[in-house]
Amino acid sequence: MPRLPFHPDWLVPEWPAPAHVRSVFTTRAGGVSRPPYDSLNLGQPSDDDPDAVAANRTLLEQALGLAPVYMRQVHGIDTVELTADSNEIGQPMVADAWVTAAPGRCCAVRVADCLPVLFTDTHGSAVAAAHAGWRGLANGVLEGNFRRFEKLLRERALPGASARAAERCLAWLGPCIGPDAFEVGPEVRAAFVGQDPEAARCFKTKTGAPGKWFADLAALARQRLHAMGITRIYGNDGSPSWCTVRNPSLFFSHRRDTVLLGGSGRMAACIWID
Repeated sequence: MPRLPFHPDWLVPEWPAPAHVRSVFTTRAGGVSRPPYDSLNLGQPSDDDPDAVAANRTLLEQALGLAPVYMRQVHGIDTVELTADSNEIGQPMVADAWVTAAPGRCCAVRVADCLPVLFTDTHGSAVAAAHAGWRGLANGVLEGNFRRFEKLLRERALPGASARAAERCLAWLGPCIGPDAFEVGPEVRAAFVGQDPEAARCFKTKTGAPGKWFADLAALARQRLHAMGITRIYGNDGSPSWCTVRNPSLFFSHRRDTVLLGGSGRMAACIWID
């Protein structure tokens, strides 16, 4: 399938992935959905017009030159391997992370405040994608996704399998709810700090609101990646330009849009081997 140009508002990760590893993060621009899902809503099911969502997915497919594979995300930690023979007919697979070494198989995760994380290695032997909301992140979705990625390299004796995978791994963090917008209760802070006291650095108290905190989701992900030995991390640094809540013209935000507009669309982080 021939590719169409990416919409200029979409984000192409700036990271040193090999040329045959392709990736993109869609924004809310370039689709056909009407408010409050305007315009490239890729979320299904939602209260958006199903025909509009289907048209949006077709537009993305045309831009990629291949069909992304979506999963039914449940804020869990399961990883599914996408193979050349995987059959997505019928109900989507239930998982929150993908891994594949099959060329032309596109892993896609849908987000609207949660953090998308993409993986590859310096050889581009395999790719992976994870949907990391705070529950999945606290429960180990990144660790599980990376272990499956590492196992795939070993099972197939792919380049880099003999070396420590973490040293060759590249990770890209996409847009998510930012550290000045992600208000949480003490149970969220406890879920992270109870596992690693250093996680306390990723929370700041909300002035005048005892028991309320602001959480830095991207920083928590970086901390966990570093603990796995992954140091080549790119993308979201927690600055305002990456915040889905603070940039309504560019990003969907479940927390912002649902309160103000009654619904929110979904964006997608996609990665594949050309």
